[in-house]
Amino acid sequence: MTTPRAMAFAVPGDIETVTGGYLYDRRLADALVASGIDVHQLTLGDSFPHPTARDMANALAQLDRLPANCPALVDGLAFGALDTGRLSQVRAPLVALVHHPLALEPGLETAQVREMAAREMANLALARHIVVTSPHIARLLETEYGVARDRISVAKPGFASSPATGPRRAATPPLILSVGLLARRKGHDILMRALAQITDLDWQAVIVGRAHEPETARSLHDLRGALGLSARLRLTGEISQTRLDALYGEASLFALATRYEGYGMVFDEAMGHALPIVSTRAGATPDTVPQAAGLLVPPDDVDAFANALRRLLDDRHLRKACSQAARDAATSLGGWSHTAEVVSAALFGPIWANVDVPK
Repeated sequence: MTTPRAMAFAVPGDIETVTGGYLYDRRLADALVASGIDVHQLTLGDSFPHPTARDMANALAQLDRLPANCPALVDGLAFGALDTGRLSQVRAPLVALVHHPLALEPGLETAQVREMAAREMANLALARHIVVTSPHIARLLETEYGVARDRISVAKPGFASSPATGPRRAATPPLILSVGLLARRKGHDILMRALAQITDLDWQAVIVGRAHEPETARSLHDLRGALGLSARLRLTGEISQTRLDALYGEASLFALATRYEGYGMVFDEAMGHALPIVSTRAGATPDTVPQAAGLLVPPDDVDAFANALRRLLDDRHLRKACSQAARDAATSLGGWSHTAEVVSAALFGPIWANVDVPK
């Protein structure tokens, strides 16, 4: 009987959280287990990437307890924020899972950006290998963080379900759906201001996402009222996957005015439901959303975003063409088993030639 390969997977916070990064981690863990790997989950504190002293000490203590032959996959939300000196003393081979560099989160002070970037660069230098979720992040780490390309593996998110088929049951009036954390990076304020420019059209809108940044959540609720959108725009908070799937089925288009995306799993979900997409040319979005599947505009451009929404709402033929292109794109998305294969190779493949890891 073959002994299963064993690894540790360190994730800050609750892996059951319904956001893109956590969905990636959870579905990856499930796929790794399905492939025969023994995954030991390490639950780190939820204060990362700005850890309290207690969460920092606890995270490093858990990593310290791992044996030298157990590779550890560490989510980048924690990996880039850990104390570099202490991280260098961890015996277990470390593999970083980078969704996007921490210093790219909008709203940080200049000094904070420099500090976070320097720490993450130093920590990445300690990793035996680095897994990223998109070619965009691979290019970014290579050009701006000095990471050699042969130290990076791209493990794109898998697509969890078959693309939707059959006729849609779109709501009336047309539903504009947005899904993303209530965080400044997601650009919901830009979406709201854009919606305020097209109130002459018939539509309703829903923003789904938990209050990741309480101050941002409060300001969005205030902005909705100030713009006179309370009767047409709902902010649902975090909802179940069943309710979210129902909204995807009722929507006429998907809109996310993101300021930055390392990949953007919600775009795959939207395309899987054959939704035309309005978003921005920020980060990995152009690599994720095919040109024919929607309209991409510059980030932070309210007028351009409003015009894109207007075009898709006004032009039924354009909306239908984008819907078909989105559906076609979804059929080419790979499964999570392939994602797991890439990560497994990073954990147990040829890069470990001089390390005694369990086979």
